[in-house]
Amino acid sequence: MSRSPSTPPAVRKPFVSGSFYPAEPAGLRRDVESFLEPAEGGPVEARGLIVPHAGYMYSGKVAGRVYATAKLPRRVILLGPNHTGLGRPVAVVSRGCWETPLGPAIVDEPMADLILDVASFAEEDSAAHRAEHSIEVQIPFLQVSLGNFVFTPICLGTGRLSDLLALGSAIADVVKSVGEPAAIIISTDMTHYEPAEQAREKDLKVIDKIKELDSEGLHRHVKEHEISMCGYAPATAGLHALKLLGATGAGLIAYANSGDTSGDFREVVGYAGLIIS
Repeated sequence: MSRSPSTPPAVRKPFVSGSFYPAEPAGLRRDVESFLEPAEGGPVEARGLIVPHAGYMYSGKVAGRVYATAKLPRRVILLGPNHTGLGRPVAVVSRGCWETPLGPAIVDEPMADLILDVASFAEEDSAAHRAEHSIEVQIPFLQVSLGNFVFTPICLGTGRLSDLLALGSAIADVVKSVGEPAAIIISTDMTHYEPAEQAREKDLKVIDKIKELDSEGLHRHVKEHEISMCGYAPATAGLHALKLLGATGAGLIAYANSGDTSGDFREVVGYAGLIIS
């Protein structure tokens, strides 16, 4: 555990409001509600989720389908990749709230403190989160679909397998210790900037690893085949934790790519939504 000598800001202001999603509250709520269309057979008791984090016009339908189908507890742990390179490799925010146009979302201080205590390499660090969108874009979906919730944000800027597995083990130990369910939400997009059919082929192989909860296999496959899945690190840590917590498999709820919105299928980004039970 490492804590910054200075207390992190009590309120994290939204960074991609007005670009990735609407800045106006009524418009944001309307958009999120339009995406919250459950899959057939829902709701599904969820231990964890895989959800995309692009602008809502591109990936909102996939994310919304997952959130509308999943039955989540009030406590969630949000794992996202670090796109900016800022801050520490395993960065936790343990205090305060995150604002969106829909209001404040409260950080789960007891859960975050426990993770910092158990995971010796995790650090209290707001810098990694300040300009990072991968966790921020999940908050409005939770505000609309879940309402009353608390969350622990963890931004990952390392791909080292041993650290990711250790983090997953620490998260599992903490969740077991609190005596209350907590879902693990993994924020990731899939293959980036490849032709749609090629991206889909690559993504389906990664999805197979997710369905099997094969965290090490996913990590190895992404590295060996140079797959541009930005959230492979959160997926590795999160899947390992979920398996230790008793999850038995994952189901694909939705898959799409950016070409479905733009009409350009020559270079797409893939978006997958899964529920882990």
